[in-house]
Amino acid sequence: MKIVCFGDSITRGVSFVKGRLRILKDNYPAFLQGFLDNNSNIEVVNKGVFNDNSTLLLNRVEKDVISEHPDLVIICVGGNDCNFHWDEVAKNPEADHVPIVPIQTYLQNMKGIVEKIKASGIKPLLLTLPPLDPVRYYRAIAGQYGKSISHWISYVGGIEHWHGLYNRSLSLLIEQLEVLSIDVRTAIKKAGDLKDLISDDGIHLTREGYFVMGKKIYEELEI
Repeated sequence: MKIVCFGDSITRGVSFVKGRLRILKDNYPAFLQGFLDNNSNIEVVNKGVFNDNSTLLLNRVEKDVISEHPDLVIICVGGNDCNFHWDEVAKNPEADHVPIVPIQTYLQNMKGIVEKIKASGIKPLLLTLPPLDPVRYYRAIAGQYGKSISHWISYVGGIEHWHGLYNRSLSLLIEQLEVLSIDVRTAIKKAGDLKDLISDDGIHLTREGYFVMGKKIYEELEI
């Protein structure tokens, strides 16, 4: 049996360590493979790409998923979709700004990804968006782009509002599509202090966070 983990930097295993982004070998697909090692017939393949969004995933689903001929695809994406062009926000904090991938486009992309995978005889499984730590996230963004973004954030709720909105909309889409899903968001929130599970940039997970994510998926998989 082959499982493809398909997504963005969360799947790739990116973390913010000592002031810089790094790729951890202890990512959630690696932990999942470790939990499954009692079954040597299962292979977990990591197809996560840093900074990807749902549009980019839809564009590479043939190359990175269908061509692998897996039995199951675990899909996790959305954090970059609901993010903003912070350089533009910083330059004009009084203007209206929209997420990088508008929510309706995000939902259409997710539906398209699921349909393509199903049409190839592969079983899709969608993950909810892992949580973020808004205080540390905004501190990191302000440190990079300047404090002018705080003015805009105070009016629109910023990434925390959009992150939750995209996650709730994804959950509704999961119900509509009647597709398998696992709520890693709640699992991580309940696992302990988010400062231990989410790295200092407020959005990428730590090794411990990836462990919780991998364990939750292992426990919920029906294999």
